[in-house]
Amino acid sequence: MKIKPEQLSRTLNHDELPLYWLTGDEPLLMQEAADAIRKHYKEKGFAEREVFNVDKSFDWSHFSQSTGNLSLFSDKKIIELRLSTAKLDDPGKKALQHYLSDLNPDFVILISGPRLDAQTLKTKWFTEIERHGAAVQIWPINRENLAPWLVQRLLRDGIRADTEAVHLLVDKVEGNLLAAMQEIEKLKLLAGEVSNETIHLDAKTVLQVVADSSRYSVYQLVDSALLGDIARTQKMLAGLKNEGLFPLIILSAIFRELRSLLPMLEKKQQGQGVNAIIQSARVWSNRKQPVAAALARLDTQTVWELLDHSRIIDQSIKGMSQANTWDELSQLLLRLSGVELLAAQKIAAK
Repeated sequence: MKIKPEQLSRTLNHDELPLYWLTGDEPLLMQEAADAIRKHYKEKGFAEREVFNVDKSFDWSHFSQSTGNLSLFSDKKIIELRLSTAKLDDPGKKALQHYLSDLNPDFVILISGPRLDAQTLKTKWFTEIERHGAAVQIWPINRENLAPWLVQRLLRDGIRADTEAVHLLVDKVEGNLLAAMQEIEKLKLLAGEVSNETIHLDAKTVLQVVADSSRYSVYQLVDSALLGDIARTQKMLAGLKNEGLFPLIILSAIFRELRSLLPMLEKKQQGQGVNAIIQSARVWSNRKQPVAAALARLDTQTVWELLDHSRIIDQSIKGMSQANTWDELSQLLLRLSGVELLAAQKIAAK
């Protein structure tokens, strides 16, 4: 069965499952989910742990031998498989299927790895794994949900932050939850742990104490532009540039998004509703809002113009044009965000 991270505690308390698969790209939430599973089963007597780091050279016979060895003393054990890639090779699939066909109640299998794509989740071998265990899909916390998440984490540590302070924290730690937790620990220490009183956090303290640790992905950048958040999109682009990301990666993500928008916009022109279009295009639930905002704002002519601009940027990256790649990307994203071209040129020139 597929469950959300917030359902994990209830699942652990109500179901004794032989296997848990944690899939996602958010290190902190992945770590916390794994810790919760380890803690639960340690309290159930699973005192031993065996960890396998699975890469392309991993020999699955080691896993089969470990799960096939019966202990005279019936020691309960957690066996962890830490995947370096999202997809398993054929020997890995067969090893797991073989184990699930003859389960040992003294073992719990904990698999953790990068986010699985929709196609993998629908395969026969993975649905068989789901039938026996739980797949915990861990999504990154988007900007809209980051503020409530920070408020909850701050309160858990005895810190009550005002609205402005929370907004500043969001700007400084977005996309980097590990950094967020480090900053919360720093705030606790600087406030001085006096008695059990609640610590009050204001914007001034955040500005003085919290470093800008925000990190962004290309996908967050595209979604921000689709939402029409101009300032945030430009901040993300500057951050990715400072990280040394090759601009072709950004351009490719934008190009793919523009190509996927075209058939949806054509259906919109034919009179179909936005919700129906998004449903038929099988847009991921966490991306429905950005895509809907783009469909409401853009038309096919604009998208074709943006695709033409993308080709110019591609030429600049490959040295076939003297245009400044990063300036052109900024222009492209401004237009995608909803800024008219002449206005975009004025903004970029400032």
